[in-house]
Amino acid sequence: MAEKPHLPAKPEPADRFSSRPQSASALLALQELLINRYGALKTRLARRLGSQEWAEEALQDTYLRLNGAELTGTVRNPTAYLFRTAFNIALNRVRADQRRLSAVEVEGLLHIADEAPDALQIFEGRSDIARLGAILARLPARQRAILLASRVEGASRLQISKRFSISVSMVDKELQQAQEYCATRFGWKKI
Repeated sequence: MAEKPHLPAKPEPADRFSSRPQSASALLALQELLINRYGALKTRLARRLGSQEWAEEALQDTYLRLNGAELTGTVRNPTAYLFRTAFNIALNRVRADQRRLSAVEVEGLLHIADEAPDALQIFEGRSDIARLGAILARLPARQRAILLASRVEGASRLQISKRFSISVSMVDKELQQAQEYCATRFGWKKI
């Protein structure tokens, strides 16, 4: 024998003094049917949903929803109506749960490393840029221009050779000397 649901107390039946609409008696009849056929509905719903818990929750929500609902029209097959209502409630709950992040996903988001530089890194970076600017200022003008054309502008060695009217090998030599000068003054190992 199926256990009776843990449902709230039944509302008082409508009487001739009640201000409830005509559909109130039909809703009471549906609630009574749900209580009487609870075991069969739960079994069928659990089979369809794959979970006894989901079926129980859906049927309890259905009972509560019937308490505050209004029917428009007639219900031709009350058992099917109750099943469809409970099934739709369960589906809506499953869809809502799927949209939410799991505890593991939330925990993972909380531990994402912040790759933005902190204040100290920003200060050190600006200090390094200022220091490099001072070192570049001490380079001979042509070496500085070749180094900036190559490393900042991304110009090819051929383009630089045409710009300065020198050979490609001379561009390589000037570029090498400029880089070594900067690396030595900056304290880097040779490039």
